[in-house]
Amino acid sequence: MKLVRYGRPGKEKPGLIDQAGILRDLSSVITDIDANQLSPKALARLSKISPERLPAVRGKPRFGVPVAGVGKFIAIGLNYSDHAAEAGMPLPTEPVIFMKATSCLSGADDPIMLPKGSGKTDWEVELGIVIGTKAQYVTQKEAMECIAGYCVINDVSEREFQLERGPQWDKGKGCDTFGPVGPWLVTTDEVPQPQRLGIWLEVNGERMQDGNTKTMVFSPAKIVSYVSRFMTLMPGDIIATGTPPGVGMGMRPPRFLKPGDVVTLSIDGLGQQQHEVIAYRKG
Repeated sequence: MKLVRYGRPGKEKPGLIDQAGILRDLSSVITDIDANQLSPKALARLSKISPERLPAVRGKPRFGVPVAGVGKFIAIGLNYSDHAAEAGMPLPTEPVIFMKATSCLSGADDPIMLPKGSGKTDWEVELGIVIGTKAQYVTQKEAMECIAGYCVINDVSEREFQLERGPQWDKGKGCDTFGPVGPWLVTTDEVPQPQRLGIWLEVNGERMQDGNTKTMVFSPAKIVSYVSRFMTLMPGDIIATGTPPGVGMGMRPPRFLKPGDVVTLSIDGLGQQQHEVIAYRKG
């Protein structure tokens, strides 16, 4: 299934995308797509619904974050061998974990807003994992059973804040709008090989990142198992799993986002995002 939340920010409704690509409203079945709807049993119930019996949604509504009430937004750094090489950093022997503030979450086509004083805002297309079942000290085999599905994430990063203003990355990762997720949550049955997915990103129509999840250092199973040793993962938590090469920081000379740029990104089978880059404005 491809599950979505559509509508204005804070007013999203649950929906699904049928086999013909038509958005169907799920409001008569569930109130929202949240932690309660991500367990294997809950997803199995939703999968039995005949999409053609659900009302089609007219127009082209906004897609919000496909999961409501995200508790933790976790990210993994340097998880592609070719990206680590372009960054001039050694391959990690264990997953590099950092956190993105949940206040940075935004929809698949919402604008990316440059924070005050930013001169080095960068892009990072990433495979996202959505947790469906509590994970605490799980094995890699058990970890796969804890995943509800996958999604597209843009791990937007302000490189000066991240790398030049102290040893912690979080300051450059959690600015408002720095966590676009979606458009869909695609359940695991539709993604049998999460490490065989094409993944790309363009800026103003120019291909910057063009990779494949096969070059990930640590698999989704390894990531979930490893992270669950240090924090209990709960239904609705999201993990961004790292980015392939082609980020602005790695270019010679480096290239960063500016107002008016358009960023487009996609992963095979998981949908596409598109963002206009805008200057800071008070919310």
